[in-house]
Amino acid sequence: MRLIDGKLVAKVTREEIANEVASLKAKGLKNEIGLAVIFVGDNPASQVYVRNKIKACEEVGMKSFLCKLPEDSTFEDVANTIESLNANPDVSGMILQLPIPKHLDENKLISLIAPEKDVDGCTATQKGRMWTGRDSLVACTPYGVMKLLDFYNIPLEGKNAVVVGRSNLVGKPMAQLLLDRNCTVTICHSRTQGLADITRRADILVVAIGKAKFLKADMVQEGAVVIDVGMDRDENGKLCGDVDFENVKEKCSYITPVPGGVGPMTVTMLLANTVKAYNQQQGLK
Repeated sequence: MRLIDGKLVAKVTREEIANEVASLKAKGLKNEIGLAVIFVGDNPASQVYVRNKIKACEEVGMKSFLCKLPEDSTFEDVANTIESLNANPDVSGMILQLPIPKHLDENKLISLIAPEKDVDGCTATQKGRMWTGRDSLVACTPYGVMKLLDFYNIPLEGKNAVVVGRSNLVGKPMAQLLLDRNCTVTICHSRTQGLADITRRADILVVAIGKAKFLKADMVQEGAVVIDVGMDRDENGKLCGDVDFENVKEKCSYITPVPGGVGPMTVTMLLANTVKAYNQQQGLK
């Protein structure tokens, strides 16, 4: 078994991003390379994620914009914020930090983000580009998983890949990215019958179902590559993933830990997408 070190890959990737940002600045920027985060309410977990994003921007020399709105903000309040960021040439990319308060329509608000600034691949335009095989800004977590697989030179072509989870942010784009790399892909979910029989046939197994230690050793074939996208708490309140790591790791060729696996890659690929969006907006790439 070999551990896939997300912290290492994130560090290497962020150094590459920082070098690109420095190179662009050296040429003289017409506009800033900037990431805007819209944060509505006071969700404690979101506060941590937002801080990490702002800090990551600073690390690579990128400008950050934090737009914090109160819990009782109206749809118009958030919509106006999005529109002002759409119009700001120093904002290369923006994200609406999820979850948002229940009285707000998430899908409608996301649809207001200018597609060229949609650095989390949430708009219908960017999803459509990805699903039709065109260059796109891809959802950051699946993008990060692909970066991990490539960093460790894990072969994908012709492999049997199983994705457990069908969310718009992870499961669906993850399946498409694997399909684009010539895997044979199966998507499973909470209503899949005979789930263990399917996961046992996987060469590449990505689990993103949101249930602590859900994937057990008897659900994995010998030598599989297991990617754990989960972020849960176990019965003792300790951070864990969707995979029963201690028991599953003995059967794997590669496995991601939680924490320290996929997690560090999500923010890293958000930075990568922001630089890519900047280059596209400036007609550089």
